[in-house]
Amino acid sequence: MPSGKMRGIEAVVRSLRGSLKMSNTELHKQGLLLLAEILTRQPEEIRLFTSSAMCRDASRALQEAVSSPVLDVAAEAVRTISAFMRKDHQSSPPVQYRALRALLEAMLSRCMEFAQIPVNRRFLGNAFCRNSEKATLQKGKFLLSTLEGFRNACRLAVEFQGEPSAQENPFTAPSAEKEDTLEAFSEFLLSACDSQCIPMVMRHMEQATHPSLMELFFSILHSLFVIVPHMKVKFSKKLADSSFIRLTLELKARFCSGPSNSALNQVCSSFLYYLCLSLLSAPEKTEPPSSEELSVVSEFLQHGLPQISSHTLESLSFLSDRQYMEVAARQRQYCILLLFHLAHIHEDRFVPEAELFVAVQSFLLSLQDQGECPPPVVCRACIYLLAVCQDKDSVLDEAVVSAIRNFLEGISDLHLVYTHHPLLLRFFLVYPGLMSRFGHRVLELWFSWEESCCEELDDNSSPGQPTLPASVSALFQMLRSSPSILLILLDLVYSSPVDIGRKVLIILRIFLRKNEDIQVGGLIRGHFLLILQQLLVEYPASPLGASGNLPLLLNLLSVVQLRNGTEQELDSMTIKLLHQVSKLCGKGSPDDTDILQPSFNFLYWSLHQTTTSSRKRAAAVLLSNTALIELLEKMLALTWTEAGSPRASLLCSAWLLTASLSAQQHNGCLQVHQMLSVELDQVLKALSFPKNKAVLLSAAILRFLRTVLQQRFSSALVVLVPSGVQPLPTPEDTALAPLRTSQVLSLLIGLQNLLVQKDPVLSQACIGCLEALLDYLHARSPDIALHVASQPWNRFLLFTLLDAGENSFLRPEILKLMTLFVQYQSSSILSHEEVEHVLQHAALTDLSTLSKATLQALYGFFLQVQSMGLLADHSMAQTLQASLEGLCSSTSSAESPPQDMLCLGGVAISLSHIKD
Repeated sequence: MPSGKMRGIEAVVRSLRGSLKMSNTELHKQGLLLLAEILTRQPEEIRLFTSSAMCRDASRALQEAVSSPVLDVAAEAVRTISAFMRKDHQSSPPVQYRALRALLEAMLSRCMEFAQIPVNRRFLGNAFCRNSEKATLQKGKFLLSTLEGFRNACRLAVEFQGEPSAQENPFTAPSAEKEDTLEAFSEFLLSACDSQCIPMVMRHMEQATHPSLMELFFSILHSLFVIVPHMKVKFSKKLADSSFIRLTLELKARFCSGPSNSALNQVCSSFLYYLCLSLLSAPEKTEPPSSEELSVVSEFLQHGLPQISSHTLESLSFLSDRQYMEVAARQRQYCILLLFHLAHIHEDRFVPEAELFVAVQSFLLSLQDQGECPPPVVCRACIYLLAVCQDKDSVLDEAVVSAIRNFLEGISDLHLVYTHHPLLLRFFLVYPGLMSRFGHRVLELWFSWEESCCEELDDNSSPGQPTLPASVSALFQMLRSSPSILLILLDLVYSSPVDIGRKVLIILRIFLRKNEDIQVGGLIRGHFLLILQQLLVEYPASPLGASGNLPLLLNLLSVVQLRNGTEQELDSMTIKLLHQVSKLCGKGSPDDTDILQPSFNFLYWSLHQTTTSSRKRAAAVLLSNTALIELLEKMLALTWTEAGSPRASLLCSAWLLTASLSAQQHNGCLQVHQMLSVELDQVLKALSFPKNKAVLLSAAILRFLRTVLQQRFSSALVVLVPSGVQPLPTPEDTALAPLRTSQVLSLLIGLQNLLVQKDPVLSQACIGCLEALLDYLHARSPDIALHVASQPWNRFLLFTLLDAGENSFLRPEILKLMTLFVQYQSSSILSHEEVEHVLQHAALTDLSTLSKATLQALYGFFLQVQSMGLLADHSMAQTLQASLEGLCSSTSSAESPPQDMLCLGGVAISLSHIKD
């Protein structure tokens, strides 16, 4: 540029800044007009500002001008700013982005300030209307100029994206690097549009709407998709949430229905095009389309959007048209559907839902009539709109359901059309034609998208806890209305990826727990039997490794079994299931903890949660499985080396199951196909000298030993073998064989130590084992039995257990312990006076407040004392006996039995098996 011209622009800028300090507004306007003329007419190839300093000075001058309190000066400054926002005027490095930002902030601030000036209300009637119209017109012109300047700034940012030097701004001072960059300037433009331009335009539209102003406004919105690509998704969602789809369609319908305002129609269509693609590329509740799908969508949006200029009801009528559709008309229908779908997702429900529900059905039938298959994106929009717009009383015609099924069968995978929404899940499950074909996949997708923390739900599902999420409650409502859906969920537990299978299991577990009135046990057991049979057929050698979800299925089976609170006859299906589960266990090893634990639980429950005759049948089935018996033998042997390992729960189940099988075999004289050997010395050692063993494991071993003692070591199933070389037996040992006196005394000390732990389950197991031990000793050597019962430490034990208060003896385990001491005449442990004291306290107690178990134990103690002739106060004794007999009989008839089957630490336990 010639130096004269350079000095000329500098002079104009200096003159303008100087005039702004004066009060001559005409001089201000003339200076701005001159500067605007120069900026506008300057050829692009000739740079007007040769240094960034000159550009910065001009920017400051314009900033001062636009902040002028005189409206005409500010308006002229805005028009000059618009001319100033040209690439060739701003390209002297480094680009003054901070100065441009300050200039735009001043311009927008002045526009907002002017827009908020109230209309003068001194005039009345027509005069006020004219005054109001004039003010609105002035504000509209000022806003139009402001938007033009802001649009040019946006265009400048777009043009600089292709200039590496403008992006990097290499000559910027290090301290200003973060602010003086194209990225920071672009983000400012987006923020300013969001916080200032959009609110100003929306407020102005309440008074007047001008096509030229809206054209500028939408060109700004359109350019922002390009200026800030990394924020376009967030920007798009905010626009959609703010009803911009509705706004754009209303503008097109109002101003673009004819040949007029073609520029507005084009910019609105371009805006909707970018908005739709941005929203589709990053959906929240569905999978994003592939690049191929987006290409298809892009094509019909480009062709169809400019053709849409009708009002909502007209669009619905066009969508419902069943006449033959040409390609262009069909693309227009696709666009309408997609726009309605995206608006609905973002809670902009400007389309009447009942009419939309009917229109979508007609559209689908039209497609079917012409033999067309819509793109997956359009199909997804149709299904979503039908699902969320369907009234409770409205039902799809069978022809529409059939059409949907045909369209979906032509799509490679349902995830292409799935949207995570409870109503869409209901849509697929309420129509049998859709559920039978797509229910499995839809439920799998539902669980894969479900964000509720299933583990927390499982913990919080007890009464009094927070309510379930709406999505889970909706699923539960469907399950209650159609229990057959449970079969699909059962398949999902087995066939889905493990993370999904675990979610399904937890949801099923919560559902079964919260809906105990729904009897689905037979349904689930039958379906599980089919799955297990298929698994054993397909993988006869290694079925346990065939499915990672098999442990989940077995856990579910345990949950179903636990729901049976009362004893029931085992039907043929349950016997078959028992056979298959035992067969599955027989093919496993002790390392298959996740499979064996729920399987052992199921087998144990089957032996205890049924009638006596069914129990015998179940035991016969299990005893016939030699592989299972061999596995149990291996498991029991691991106890001595892995009692403290994570396998402790499984070892506990193995001991309980072995004890149960041994008892059933002995009582029913059942055939034994495989014997099971256990080292007696190790059993006694584990109980006599427990080393950090789990409480449940100790209780399980005690139950096993109790069974052995009750059978007098004569089980046909369990063979107790010695460990290593045994010492020579004493005469006393001979009478107690296979026990030795030293072992008995060590065991007694071990039982005392375990009782001191005061764990309810362990205490019941200890008392039961001690009772069986004394009974065994009494049968072999009454003197030794009396000696054991009269050990001084027994008295210390008793008083240790009685340290919990005055009536602490009124606990079942303590009453049973005292009953044993009375039975074996251990007066040194519990004297006659102390027995009398116990009964007197019991007589003074309100017995109606005691539990059934305590009453029964107290009655047993009373009868034992009575049989030993130790009752001194016969009047008190008669009163107590009458009270106990009355309460025991009334409690047994009126009180519902307590839950016997529990799952403690993942181990199935029958309390009656432990204590009785």
